[in-house]
Amino acid sequence: MAASPSTARMLPDGVRTALDDAQAQVNALVLGKPHEVRLAFVALLSSGHLLIEDLPGLGKTTLAHALAATLGLGFQRVQFTSDLLPADVVGVSVFDPQARRFEFHRGPVFAQVLLADEINRAPPRTQSALLEAMAEHQVTVDGITHALPDPFFVIATQNPVDLSGTYPLPDSQLDRFLLRLALGYPGEAAERDLLAGADRRDMIARTTALLDAEQVLAARQAVNAVHVSEALVGYVQALLARSRRHPGVRVGLSPRAGLALLRAARAYAMLLGRAHVLPEDVQALFNQVAAHRLVADSDAGSDAALAKAILHAVPVD
Repeated sequence: MAASPSTARMLPDGVRTALDDAQAQVNALVLGKPHEVRLAFVALLSSGHLLIEDLPGLGKTTLAHALAATLGLGFQRVQFTSDLLPADVVGVSVFDPQARRFEFHRGPVFAQVLLADEINRAPPRTQSALLEAMAEHQVTVDGITHALPDPFFVIATQNPVDLSGTYPLPDSQLDRFLLRLALGYPGEAAERDLLAGADRRDMIARTTALLDAEQVLAARQAVNAVHVSEALVGYVQALLARSRRHPGVRVGLSPRAGLALLRAARAYAMLLGRAHVLPEDVQALFNQVAAHRLVADSDAGSDAALAKAILHAVPVD
């Protein structure tokens, strides 16, 4: 979609084209999932983090690798396992006998893009090692705070919690993710192209970076300038209020969830070439922003079903 004049003024020269090309490149690697790919870029441009949850073999890690290869940012991958320690993620202080002092050895979290692969296969203590990093863009080790690179973007994958060897993410950890995506099975045509095509790993290895850190930061600044009307703020507030009294919901959405929804809607509108947010932008994102933040009663069904019901229960004035 061509950018409107107001949106073109918001984005520096070349960034709009780079964003469009980057989405097209990821779509060429992750077939048949254009909406999910767009939402992944929404998470990046909203200064948030992305959780990809689905069954093994459906392309979670492929999407994460395709994003990392396309972004042109410093990248690290951590395979979360049951024996992974927090120090394996954030780093550790090691005593240097010659200098007679402790030296901090940085862990893989000191990257612009961190892929936390199968994050729910690590125990809760290790999962919590990312809490400060994701919220504050810093880590504290032995009382000393270390700033993380800018931009800092976590892409985490997880398997459904009913699979063996998984630990459910605590609510505080889930809240750090702006969006949660599920890829699902590909369509028939996409699956045929995938089976007949080249190996995705080889394709990603040959992928050229189409963005860099300065362009990502410029796009994030442009997102902040996307207009949100008072009426749309009222619509988001009505969704928050409904979530707190909806049947089957034990804990509804917090104000922080509302801020996340508005940030994501701004990025979604900008990617579609608009300088203002529409209710349709909020509706397109609500499930992915809200569902994993809801705490449901044990017999209330899935959080995704509850989020859908909440959205349908609130009219647009």
